[in-house]
Amino acid sequence: MAVTSHDVARLAGVSQPTVSRALRQDSQVSAATRERVRIAAEQLGYVPSELGRSLSTMSTRQIAMVADLDNPLYPQLVGPLHDAFAAKGFRMVLLAERGEEIVSDGRLLDGSVDGAVLTTSQLRSSLPLQLQTRGVPFVQLNRVSELVEADSVTADNVAGGRAVAELLTRLGHRDIAAILGPRETSSASERERGFRAGLRSAGLTLPSARVVRGWFSYEVGRAAMHELLGRGNRPTAIFCINDIVAVGAINALTELALDVPNEMSVVGFDDLEIASWPTFGLTSVRVDFGGMASRAAELLLARLADPQGPVVHDQFPVELVERRTHRAR
Repeated sequence: MAVTSHDVARLAGVSQPTVSRALRQDSQVSAATRERVRIAAEQLGYVPSELGRSLSTMSTRQIAMVADLDNPLYPQLVGPLHDAFAAKGFRMVLLAERGEEIVSDGRLLDGSVDGAVLTTSQLRSSLPLQLQTRGVPFVQLNRVSELVEADSVTADNVAGGRAVAELLTRLGHRDIAAILGPRETSSASERERGFRAGLRSAGLTLPSARVVRGWFSYEVGRAAMHELLGRGNRPTAIFCINDIVAVGAINALTELALDVPNEMSVVGFDDLEIASWPTFGLTSVRVDFGGMASRAAELLLARLADPQGPVVHDQFPVELVERRTHRAR
């Protein structure tokens, strides 16, 4: 016979409801009682039934993270989110997208999760609207939606893009190219907007001949760099929409025996760990993804506690980190 919460209650000398509350770390149960119940459960090898708990509390204690596994940011976000939710007794489950393939909303609307963290960046995705219409709490992390007003945690991507333009123009670069992201993603469009604004402040523009657009991947960076150089006169500097794209661009330049930064300055965005590797020493814009993820978890937990509370938009500052892939013209 399987061990039940009633068995734990008898051994601990408490009621069965007290066992349930104690194992949920309910603050209304004394610390001494919680510890007595924990020891009894451990001695009996009791494992609480999540299904039974869900039926009794009308809560699954599960949070979905909707993530694009092709995005290099995913590993940086999942750890802080998991830890923040686990500390409050929630499990995190992953719903994955691949590149531009949009996740189905079925698993988010069938009652199997209490809320969701949306980390994919399609501006026109109908998922936020579907969740809001069905009353499923969610927070947007490193993205915003054009269709709904909802809690979000983002970086100041516009300021970061502007900072890159200011750095390159201050160093005397006038022929500047860019490998940009898809227009339909919020982070890419904001970074592009800031970069173009910074160029305009210096009296420059970004001609279409100096732009290649694609997804946030190494392959795009490498192919785009070859394409730009195949169009004629070589630019002196290039802004890449993220660090992985920048690494692809740098490798393409290496294949063509072009020196970075003496023949081409390259600047990325995100300041992933790879940017600081000695092989690259990539100048990049640092984004506090760990802090953003933790804040997103706080906002979602607050939304679960108060569904009618005011919408919160938190924006984290960014920082330009200068390494060795740029130089004066």
